[in-house]
This record gives sequence, structure tokens and C-alpha cells, in this order.
Amino acid sequence: MTQSVQDLVSPAEWAIRVDLAACYRMVAHYGWDDLIFTHISARVPGDEDHFLINPYGMMFEEVTASSLVKVDALGNKVLDSDYEINPAGFTIHSAVHAAREDAHCVLHLHTNEGVAVSVLEQGLEALSQASLFPLSSLAYHDYEGVALNPDEKTRLVADLGDKNFFILRNHGLLTCASTIADTFLLMYIMQRACEVQLLAQGTGKALINIPDAILAGIQQQAEQVLRSAGGQMAWPGILRKLDRDYPGFRS
Repeated sequence: MTQSVQDLVSPAEWAIRVDLAACYRMVAHYGWDDLIFTHISARVPGDEDHFLINPYGMMFEEVTASSLVKVDALGNKVLDSDYEINPAGFTIHSAVHAAREDAHCVLHLHTNEGVAVSVLEQGLEALSQASLFPLSSLAYHDYEGVALNPDEKTRLVADLGDKNFFILRNHGLLTCASTIADTFLLMYIMQRACEVQLLAQGTGKALINIPDAILAGIQQQAEQVLRSAGGQMAWPGILRKLDRDYPGFRS
């Protein structure tokens, strides 16, 4: 009798698998996915050099706890899977995981609004309350083509530094945090900030920027601000929504 994936992994890993599958489903729910492209990765508890990532070829709305692929830091599978992973996607994720011990989850998207803001010379601006959260911990990385060059990793992580929000120029958005719940919420906030900015700019009217003094205050309190963002408070409700509307992610 073939053992299930749940039987082959620790309870801690299974819990992370469930949360990561839930994150994929929520990205699909909001329409932030890009067919089978972009990725969300998570570190396997108890084994700092192993990571979970989506099976390449599977839609985000199809991802389950069992279907996630476990790989090492080089992208080699360490648990049998019928699926491969996207090497370009893992280049970015592996670089962030390796450089940041606190980055247990990395979420990278190509949303229309995120890409649109990434090509603006001024990038994300202080136009809404939501924008203050990413602006308190935001970095940028210039576009170098499709992420297949290992040498880019050094420049990418140098640009990211200790920030939690990352705009990849001409490419998209990235967030990272110590939990899947926090990583998702940070992306939710940055995505909303991009949406509001583009809507406001699209009116063609004069815009009111949040005063520099307020932004500076947020930047000085970045760690406190981000910790109070509420990822862990929102996550149980997200799981309940998925159980109601998109059951199956836990399998």
C-alpha cells in the first residue's frame, strides 16, 4: 500500500504544507495568480535546507498540501513527486531563503497592478494608509532578464537587505516574513496600495501625498508596525473561508 505524503512527513511539516496550500488558493481567489507562473515557498520546519514550492504545471487553485514539492537549497527534489519545479522561480526564492534566516516564507507575484507600479520611475508612493506599511520596509531590484542567472542572486539579496517588501522592477512584487500568514498579509497590503495608487493616478487629478513627517515616523517604527499588521489574527478566518468555498486544499 502506497503511503500518503502526510504519513511521510512530520506533523510540523504537514501544518506548513496546509498553510502554504491555503496561501496558493487565496492568491488564486483574488486573481493574483499568473497561470502556472510565480511562486510561494516555505521553509520546512526542523530542516532549514529544505523548502516547499508549487508543482510546476499545476494551477494555484489546484495546489494541495500533498502536491507541494519538497526541494533542497539547489532545487533538487528530496521527496518523490510526479512534478518538477520552475528553475527561474526557485532562483529568486532560494536566494532570499539563503540570505534571510527570518524569511520562512517568500511570496512573489506578477499582478497587473504590481507590475505597473514596478515600471513607474517613482515606484510606490505615499498616497494611502496601506502604502505606509510597505514604505516602512521597502526595497527595489532592477530588472536583469528572466531569473536564470545564479550571479543575480548576490545582487538581489543585497538590494533586499533586511526589508520585508520588495519591488522587482519591470517584473512584480515580493514579500517575505517568518510565517506564511504574515507573508500573505504583507502582500495583500502592498497589492492594495498598488491598486489604490493606480486608481488615483488614473483620475488625472492632483494627488495628495502623505506628509514626509508621518512617513518618517512609520519608517522609524517599522518593526513595531509590521508586527502589528495582524497576519496571525486574519489567518484563521482565511482558513475558514477556504474550507467553506474551496475545500480540498488540506488533502
